[in-house]
Amino acid sequence: MHNRSQIEKRIASQEARKLKAREEKHHTIWFGLGMFGLIGWSVAIPAVLGALVGMWIDSRWPSRYSWSLMLLIGGITLGCFNAWKWLHKEGNVDR
Repeated sequence: MHNRSQIEKRIASQEARKLKAREEKHHTIWFGLGMFGLIGWSVAIPAVLGALVGMWIDSRWPSRYSWSLMLLIGGITLGCFNAWKWLHKEGNVDR
């Protein structure tokens, strides 16, 4: 009897997910591909800009440390943080 109620609960939650997915029609394959592209660009643009600014600094004021590498890593970090924040906001994750 206990096992049967667990199965019923699982089936009910799966059905609720299916109904919710049908209501959200904007989540199509194109929406997923668009999100994939947005995440890629949100990481790539800060990384490239960081590397370019770093190369400019390295060419103007040579130093012992590579500004290109430091700003590239900083751009990747910033881009990943932006992508993570956007995904949580879009996905309505409560954390």
